[in-house]
Amino acid sequence: MSEVQLKDALDALKSTGVRITPQRHAILEYMIHSTAHPTADDIYRALEKTFPNMSVATVYNNLRVFRKAGLVKELTYGDSSSRFDFVTHDHYHMICSDCGKIVDFHYPGLDEVEHLASHVTGFQVDYHRLELYGTCQDCLEKPAKAQ
Repeated sequence: MSEVQLKDALDALKSTGVRITPQRHAILEYMIHSTAHPTADDIYRALEKTFPNMSVATVYNNLRVFRKAGLVKELTYGDSSSRFDFVTHDHYHMICSDCGKIVDFHYPGLDEVEHLASHVTGFQVDYHRLELYGTCQDCLEKPAKAQ
């Protein structure tokens, strides 16, 4: 499936006139295979050995190109670094309050909330975002810090 996703994403970029560089290809491939909602720094660190002349700015600029093409979503959380998500269809996030891990989930019943909100307020709903915060299984299993 990921090879099909990569081909479709590359075709989408080409159709908008975006040149496919080796760095762009590698960043896109990393995003498709990542479930961690990485930051630009995370992607840079993962690819810096393969592309030693690439900078964090190059990664961020490419992510911006992907965002404009509708291939990734940028997730912003206050003052912390933006995270990027290749899954652009409607879904929600569970976020670990301890380590920052983000996990996707989908709950179709929330579509009803959007329709109800539109009906009650008269607004046209453009999008919604749901985030739940808690402690992930990995952090729950860590031994308690010595006090």
